[in-house]
Amino acid sequence: MECVRNIAVIGAGAMGTFYASRFFDAEEVSVSLVGDGERYQRLSSQGLVVNERHYAIPVIRPDEPVPPPDLVLVAVKNHHMSQALGHMKGLVGDRTILLSVMNGIDSEEQLGRAFGLDKVLYAIAVGIDAVRDGNRMTFTNPGVIQFGEAENSTVSERVRRMQDLFTRASIPWETPRDMIRSLWWKFMINVGINQTSAVLRATYGVFQRSTEARNLMESAMREVIAISERAGVDLTGEDIERWKTVLTTLGPEGKTSMLQDVEAGRKTEVEIFSGRMMELGRRYDVPVPVNRVLFQILKVHEERLGLGAPSLP
Repeated sequence: MECVRNIAVIGAGAMGTFYASRFFDAEEVSVSLVGDGERYQRLSSQGLVVNERHYAIPVIRPDEPVPPPDLVLVAVKNHHMSQALGHMKGLVGDRTILLSVMNGIDSEEQLGRAFGLDKVLYAIAVGIDAVRDGNRMTFTNPGVIQFGEAENSTVSERVRRMQDLFTRASIPWETPRDMIRSLWWKFMINVGINQTSAVLRATYGVFQRSTEARNLMESAMREVIAISERAGVDLTGEDIERWKTVLTTLGPEGKTSMLQDVEAGRKTEVEIFSGRMMELGRRYDVPVPVNRVLFQILKVHEERLGLGAPSLP
């Protein structure tokens, strides 16, 4: 089996920084960040700092003539995806694997339309409590990355290659049998915890301590469960309990990505959470009143700040 050795990471937010740093520390792995303009200059001159350790990770420009990497890991916000796809055009080769750790349930389809689904693996990252401040990122729990083909009763060669890579990089991983269901599980988590934490301005510790905060989170999640039944995914209340078990492991001062966006005055991903829920609710004739209210609150916040879609971090 051919090992994955050359990796490009698109996105240097909390998630991209975490995975890039782990790949940088792995033996026989070469990792680069991708950036242009001011972002190229900033990443090249400042590097990244993870749990107080500095990482001088190489940076390549999107139009730089480099051999196609074995893996392109995409770790951007949804509203940066079109820019990221443009940056990837010169990077994707015949044997390049594309892996997205983005939120939502649509990034794999977007990558597939641009480069072919035969290059895409499905993935979710769960349980990492990373907090980013400029080029600095801290975390206490690395969580776990789940990845694979849509169905994994038989593990494919490229999934085995990824399993080997994440083992070498000391990144906890799992390959579920049904990755589509896992995508929806993560979507349910984000619809619940990301949005309610942003509205309440609440860290993970608030949800660990407060019954009312958890009840609000669960009410948004149960609307996802109702839609999943119509979509043929069939999440259940047990999936909420699975998430609550993960929640207890997170650092109390940790913050969701959406809370970090709100506090920093950045554009949020509300469109792919409650916005997508309203779209699915109309499609399947399922009411989603909690998500409608969360959408309205978060959009008012963005409108007051005049937020549009910014450039890549």
